[in-house]
Amino acid sequence: MSSISRRKALQYGALGAGVLGAAAAGVAGAQQGTRLSPLDAYNQSTGSSLPFLHGVASGDPLPNSVVLWTRVTPDRDALPGSGLGADVDVEWEVSEDRSFGSLVASGAATATVAEDHTVHVEPFGLEPGTEYFYRFRVTSGDHSGAESPVGRTKTAPSFNATPESLTFAVASCANWESGFFSAYRDMAERGQAGELDFVAFLGDYIYEYGTGEYHGKSGVARPHYPSWEIVTLEDYRMRYGRYRTDANLQAAHASAPWVVTWDDHESANDAFNTGAQNHTDGYAEGQWDWRYNQALQAYYEWMPLRRPKLSEEGHLYRSLRFGTLMELTMMDLRSYRDAETTAANYANPERTMLGSEQYAWLQDTISLSEATWMVMGNSVMIAPMRILTIPGNDEANEALRNAKGTTTGFAMNADQWDGFTADRDRLLKLLAEREGNSFFITGDIHSEWANSIFYGDKEVACEMVTTSISAPNVDEILTEYTGIYHPEDNSTSQLVESAIRDANPWVKHVDYDAHGYAVARLTAEDVEMRYYRVSDVEDPAASVSLGLTKTWAPGQGFTS
Repeated sequence: MSSISRRKALQYGALGAGVLGAAAAGVAGAQQGTRLSPLDAYNQSTGSSLPFLHGVASGDPLPNSVVLWTRVTPDRDALPGSGLGADVDVEWEVSEDRSFGSLVASGAATATVAEDHTVHVEPFGLEPGTEYFYRFRVTSGDHSGAESPVGRTKTAPSFNATPESLTFAVASCANWESGFFSAYRDMAERGQAGELDFVAFLGDYIYEYGTGEYHGKSGVARPHYPSWEIVTLEDYRMRYGRYRTDANLQAAHASAPWVVTWDDHESANDAFNTGAQNHTDGYAEGQWDWRYNQALQAYYEWMPLRRPKLSEEGHLYRSLRFGTLMELTMMDLRSYRDAETTAANYANPERTMLGSEQYAWLQDTISLSEATWMVMGNSVMIAPMRILTIPGNDEANEALRNAKGTTTGFAMNADQWDGFTADRDRLLKLLAEREGNSFFITGDIHSEWANSIFYGDKEVACEMVTTSISAPNVDEILTEYTGIYHPEDNSTSQLVESAIRDANPWVKHVDYDAHGYAVARLTAEDVEMRYYRVSDVEDPAASVSLGLTKTWAPGQGFTS
């Protein structure tokens, strides 16, 4: 029995009238683009002006450094992906106060057309666990003297520090056409108030589809730019640039350092090591290796990442240490995985999600780290998710928890770790043998989850899954199937949630209706996850409120 992923379910639901609507929207977007100048078609509503249209960002904090990012737009025609505009010199400053009365670091850099006028700098000599403010200033060309917005960032604690707690936002899956980024607005307010040490973003920062191909319950809330499916380096650059004109996203980046990894939509839907579901080798979309490298280059350009000297074996996976309390591993679960297969092959020991090189790195990181918590940045759900199990069958449930052998159920989504059970067993064995606590933070499936993670009969970790910033969930899928939306009645999704919990006893919370993000608070004793929900992603003025809090303690399981 082959599984149907939530992406495929959505695709099937979009047939018929949905396809006609998508085609019409795509044509309309293309026509609009021909009527407007490039800068006007960009539809940026941040109030920003040249040359800093895309704000500032920081990321990957170390005890003595953090990556600082901006993008300079030297003129109206030098928009992302255009390949136009002169190189521009900038200087950067870091201060302990917002007024920049006491500079602690400064330097110079150049925004080059070769890197789409993006700038990455890394000041060293900063103090650990310290809040800083930063800005950029143009020093050449027509905009000489122009200053960027001011960003807030924070360094990691020293390696031997013993922080009482760490608090960080967890987010995933922001589809531009599905709605607005109110969740980012709330996140930015918490960051600027000093409530967040960092933001962990777990993939699907952008979506590659053309206009109308993937949207919310009421259609396209706001059109993509460019309007076609993105394939080339120029396309990916334009799409990132479009996203970074959103005022709430800019504010979230400027409020705290981000630690990011990608999932599939930064390249193409259901990507794997040699291709993707949403990719066809040939003249129109090129060969997969070429498209992958185009996507990877744009990702490095537009994310606040410490950019390595990329070789053919360059990688995104990495770990960051936050004192003695936490080791954060950010895994890349797309670049090395095998293609999806049928259920009979899920447990094939030769199949891999991680790849041999990444697994070896992860093995060393887990076994050697002395941090109290191993926090796993995980783009797809690791807990089993089955249907057609036998309730009350303890033997079957034990097999399901361990994901081994013949069980009474079927995996629902082979795109998750369920499709790679041997690799999952190898990873969970490492965690079971480790002295310390383990916590998976996960995105991808546009819904909230809280899961107990077992290896054999031992609960070795918990998993908290954040819902989507805006990408469609079950409500929108059902609406697309039926054409009917009842926000006051989510009985259908509640029925699905009940069936999931009955068939998967390790699932302690699931909600298919919410959009938003989450905030984790980690102490030596436990981890608390607060799920924040957006009232309506199609309302640009939507409110954000606390929906639920779950707490997990090693040796006790979920205590709330």
